[in-house]
Amino acid sequence: MGLPILQCSVAAALAWLVATEVFGHGRPFFAPIAVVICIGVGFGQQRLRRVVELVVGVSVGIGVGDLLISAIGAGWWQLALVLGLAMVTSVLLGGGTLVTLQAASSAILVATLLPPGGTGGLDRMLDALIGGLLGVAAIALLPGDPPEIVRRRGQELLGELAAALTAAADAITQRDREVAQAALRRARTQKAGDDYRDALRAAREIAAISPLHRRQRTMIERYTKATEPVDLALRNSRVLLRRTRAGLTDDETFPATLPVALRKLADAATAFAEALGADGDLGDVRERVRAAAVAVDADGIEHTGFSATVVTAQLRSVAVDLLQATGLSHEQARGFLPSMG
Repeated sequence: MGLPILQCSVAAALAWLVATEVFGHGRPFFAPIAVVICIGVGFGQQRLRRVVELVVGVSVGIGVGDLLISAIGAGWWQLALVLGLAMVTSVLLGGGTLVTLQAASSAILVATLLPPGGTGGLDRMLDALIGGLLGVAAIALLPGDPPEIVRRRGQELLGELAAALTAAADAITQRDREVAQAALRRARTQKAGDDYRDALRAAREIAAISPLHRRQRTMIERYTKATEPVDLALRNSRVLLRRTRAGLTDDETFPATLPVALRKLADAATAFAEALGADGDLGDVRERVRAAAVAVDADGIEHTGFSATVVTAQLRSVAVDLLQATGLSHEQARGFLPSMG
């Protein structure tokens, strides 16, 4: 939280300074408020859109408040009317939650604390714009290191995939369904995936507005292209774990080389995480994935049970997903692996 706090503090002070010293506004409280709303407290919140929504919300709230309070005066019922009309107007204009709440806040301030009429409304709209622009500037000039966060989150996400595959191998080797069950519970959580997507959205947003991170757009694009295939690999790993648990429950026979193949594929996922963050050799990753597929295909599966056969097939599905994450098309990925026959 240190970086957002620093961004808010510096940009809010500058917004107040610009509004008072450059534009001569007496109490430009909307300027620092706009900074805080624009920056928020986290990454990946579409801040450029927030600036627009903020200005719209302030405009609606001040406009409705100034018009009505000037005509009907101030009081409890006037406050209720102004607040309701400001929020209804925002909703009818298609505004989101931020627009509606900002319109409501602005209308309350106008109805209770600020004298309506004159040029106050225009000044307050300008204050909101100043704060929003300086908030974006703070994000661009004090951006932290979102690409590094993407790398870390990507490693965590692919680490979850590797952990699921390794757990399946351990469960088969130990003939222990509880190992598969525990791994399945862990794999069903979405936190690693959600953290990764939040970090990726933030990195793309920062790279678009910050000159300090534009050179890292290529790296961010690699992660973007890998997102969907990795998500499919995680989904397939959950199916793999469920069928592993079912096969062990039914006391099925698994191919003897299946645990070895699963561990090889887990190693390939770990290698992919490292290569993706360092622009490493994806050819080596592909060969690791192929070696995992070869390891299990070398052992016949005709004498295994249904769940064991599904686990073997799911290993291949995860392998195809990882190959697609390296940049191959689906057809290329399938053709890169040995035949199941």
